[in-house]
Amino acid sequence: MATVKLELGDKMLDLVARRFRLLGDATRLRILQCLEPGEQSVGEITLRLSGNQPNISKHLQALYDAGLLSRRRDGNSIFYSIADTTIFELCDLVCHSATKSVRTNYSELIGRARKRR
Repeated sequence: MATVKLELGDKMLDLVARRFRLLGDATRLRILQCLEPGEQSVGEITLRLSGNQPNISKHLQALYDAGLLSRRRDGNSIFYSIADTTIFELCDLVCHSATKSVRTNYSELIGRARKRR
């Protein structure tokens, strides 16, 4: 697979760094995972994540502000859904890379343990 090197300007680098910082929080990743099947209310998300509503709402707002989520109001309820599905492609890449790293480290540990015997 050919790799294309992108020359990114300072503003784009800042934007990318902000997005990675946003995704560096496990609660936000859980929220994205929770919303992958479809739209849910703040109450449903809070219940599924066993969180407290103010904290979950803070994270939802951050994801919304970054353009990763969309929302709609229905009466007193606010429903969130994924606005940028490419986020799952990024998560898949990171998960595959992490899995490969864990497998490599595990294989090395097993090899060392066998040599000690």
